[in-house]
Amino acid sequence: MEEKNIKKCSSKKHKEIDAIYYCLECRVYMCNKCENFHSALFPNHNSYNLNKDTNLFNNICKETNHTDFLNYYCKKHNELICSKCITKIKGKGNGQHSDCDIFFIEDIKEEKKSKLNQNIKYLEELSIGLEKSINNFNNILENVNLKKENLEKKIVKIFTKLRNALNEREDEILFDLDKIFDELCLNYKEFYDLKKITK
Repeated sequence: MEEKNIKKCSSKKHKEIDAIYYCLECRVYMCNKCENFHSALFPNHNSYNLNKDTNLFNNICKETNHTDFLNYYCKKHNELICSKCITKIKGKGNGQHSDCDIFFIEDIKEEKKSKLNQNIKYLEELSIGLEKSINNFNNILENVNLKKENLEKKIVKIFTKLRNALNEREDEILFDLDKIFDELCLNYKEFYDLKKITK
């Protein structure tokens, strides 16, 4: 979870108190006491509640004691910054980006938009390529499964033929055995009967 950057009141007397409001015209953060005094003095100023009006504060620098809008872009650090971030005077959070390549947001917007479009196009092409690869893989898998099924059918057919041939041969051998045995028995019986007659 991102840690919330809590602003302090801009008044020196209340600098330890958390700010609750922000005046867009004066560009100051105010605690409850200061806001009451400020609204009485400047009823036409736009004061915003820091807890409720979050969309406005997405465009204001998050650095402590910085009240400026994020109008610049630091290419080196790839982040939006305000005028206090690029000031040549360093100290108290100022001038962190004074030696960086700085651009107005408007100037860099087209470049970023173009790069984003390039990235989208690249991702679309990558997605199409990936889809083709998946389709090719599915086709290969389907062919492999088909070949496996055909091979299984051939193996079953061969072994069925072998079993049938073995069964036929078994029947033939048993039949021949019965025939030979019957002939032997018949010959033996004839021999035995003949022996009985000659006695």
